[in-house]
Amino acid sequence: MTRPNDFIYVDTASQLQEICIKLAQSDWLALDTEFIRERTYHPKLCLLQVGTADLAVCIDPLALPDLTPLLELIYSPQITKIFHASHQDLEIFFLLQGKIPSPIFDTQLAAPLLGHPSQAAYGTLVDTLLGVQLDKSHARTDWSKRPLSRQQLEYAADDVRYLGPLHLKLKDELKKRGRLDWTEDDFTALGKLSRYNNLPENAWQRIKSARHLNGKKLAILQALAAWRETTAQKKNLPRSWLIKDEILTDIARTMPTTINKLKTIPNISESNLSHYGKTIIDMVNTSLNTKLNDTAPASPHYTELTPQQKSLIASLMKILSACAQDNDLQPSTLASRKEIEQLIRGNQDINLLKGWRYDIAGKKIVAAINEKNT
Repeated sequence: MTRPNDFIYVDTASQLQEICIKLAQSDWLALDTEFIRERTYHPKLCLLQVGTADLAVCIDPLALPDLTPLLELIYSPQITKIFHASHQDLEIFFLLQGKIPSPIFDTQLAAPLLGHPSQAAYGTLVDTLLGVQLDKSHARTDWSKRPLSRQQLEYAADDVRYLGPLHLKLKDELKKRGRLDWTEDDFTALGKLSRYNNLPENAWQRIKSARHLNGKKLAILQALAAWRETTAQKKNLPRSWLIKDEILTDIARTMPTTINKLKTIPNISESNLSHYGKTIIDMVNTSLNTKLNDTAPASPHYTELTPQQKSLIASLMKILSACAQDNDLQPSTLASRKEIEQLIRGNQDINLLKGWRYDIAGKKIVAAINEKNT
């Protein structure tokens, strides 16, 4: 595939109206965003790239506070939206509109269904499937600074310039192999608002050490995580800037009921103590004085796998690998080891037990588990 060198930069309302008329003629739009969020809770959208079969457009949202004409296209159900690794892009659209555009085609999710590695980088797939090597020298650009150089805009345009052709190539191969319908469940899941709506009451689930806590300790962590999430959202600051995960976990484990006891927590800062100390102690005491059945729902307490369970998981991973090899897939496309462990622990809500993954491998995995348990 030859490399074009043209793109359109849009930073006025009249240009936006004009380019949207042209974009509306396409039945798909390749989309990408550039943003910054190192110092904020919410991402700040700095550039929005749109591609069609014959256009590559860089739209400047810092110069255009009203993106309505473009958003109307993006949210049109008649136009397929093409992304690569779409989660962060879709998070931005959720923040802009409170909903997710559809239909969606995500090339990073589609590629593994043809045997490509899971989570393959965009540049890798463009090189492998289209024979184009992309320049990634501007990957660490501060996209909030203006003016943007032509080289920076070329880099940004490349992120949608080849995304459309990449999607068409993947889609064509999926059709040939009878696997296009495999994408439906994964693409539909991208539209679930729970993926982007960070509810404070669920914030504790992102803290890895939560699985090692139960009872009052877990209740304290839940309260602390919800408070931190709400505060971070209100102040638009990264969670870790307020107080780090490991400190929240140590507080939950030791359950300090006074400021003096709170001061003994490792690595807690004077800033944490002065700004949030009383609030933290109040939450600890409230959690200690609240009946467990009145607290937020808790997850089952984490327990170490038994030797028998570990042996079974090893056997199941071999079955999974064989199923993947038979279908020219990577095993991780079917299920991860973590998901197999969750299945052994009794979690039935995993992708391996749904749709085409169940047909290919899930049935055999379940049969093997049932045989072991009889």
